[in-house]
Amino acid sequence: MMITKIVATEVNTPTTAGTASSISSASCVRLFNNTVGVVTVGISTLVGAASTTYFALPANTVEFLTKPASDVIWSSTAIKANKVAFTN
Repeated sequence: MMITKIVATEVNTPTTAGTASSISSASCVRLFNNTVGVVTVGISTLVGAASTTYFALPANTVEFLTKPASDVIWSSTAIKANKVAFTN
């Protein structure tokens, strides 16, 4: 059974590409959409970069995201994010 190890304190995701965050240089991020609506999450290799990948995160759901440690994240509405790891 996989166990989630919290590596860094929970933060709110930035809400613009210009303020995007690597979430403590995380390669694995736990995202929790604690809002009542769908939130769009953007992932990019650079802060404010034009080439960005997006996905929708439904209300009250958790998603684990793996990414290069230098990639940055932001969302259309602030949601909760933690740097995490997995252990057995």
